[in-house]
Amino acid sequence: MEVNQLLAEIQSHIPSGIVASRIALDELTLEIQPENILTVCKALRDIPQLDFKCLIDICGIDYLHYGLDDWQTTSTTETGFGRGVLSKLERDNPAKPNRFAVVYHLLSLENNQRVRLRVNIPDGKELIVDSVMEIWPAANWYEREAFDLFGIVFRGHPDLRRLLTDYGFSGHPFRKDFPLIGKVEARYDATLKCVVYEPVSIEPRVLEPKVIRHDNRYLIEPGDATNGK
Repeated sequence: MEVNQLLAEIQSHIPSGIVASRIALDELTLEIQPENILTVCKALRDIPQLDFKCLIDICGIDYLHYGLDDWQTTSTTETGFGRGVLSKLERDNPAKPNRFAVVYHLLSLENNQRVRLRVNIPDGKELIVDSVMEIWPAANWYEREAFDLFGIVFRGHPDLRRLLTDYGFSGHPFRKDFPLIGKVEARYDATLKCVVYEPVSIEPRVLEPKVIRHDNRYLIEPGDATNGK
């Protein structure tokens, strides 16, 4: 089934709950209202024509610095250095997405199809999305990971606790406003015979792009003593 046919099939069986759809690089992305995530996911799994029984991944997204340049680019090189630069389409349509979102990747083994779901969490509200563990039990660790790294709470998860960081860890390290050097560092105290936490001792520094230019002053000419001839 071609991706446009897949979209038409989904729209015919799930008439509500899908906010928008987008096809890029032959991949289909559906934006789902948070309150409809369970209804849409159950339909994608149970409708035979769709049959998305396999959950590949769940991840969180933080759009805090979406579309911002990291460095001044006009004075460095002709093309400059930069990441997260807005495309022309996005510059013409400057609406910024909500800061946090949850993305689901689904696979239909029967139909050899993939689909991506994105749930945008409204700004100014608690980061809460319904857990899909009752639909795909494999969501267990994925949801715990998103909770740990982004602080997104999955309502109905039976054992929602940190997965990758320590129990006493403060904050969520994949949020864009979390400091790269962290907030605390751990070491083993031989006197206390336990691990202790202290304020981080690393000094923050600003990374600047390195520009390598061809300079005639440093070129080795044939016959020069430095070239071994």
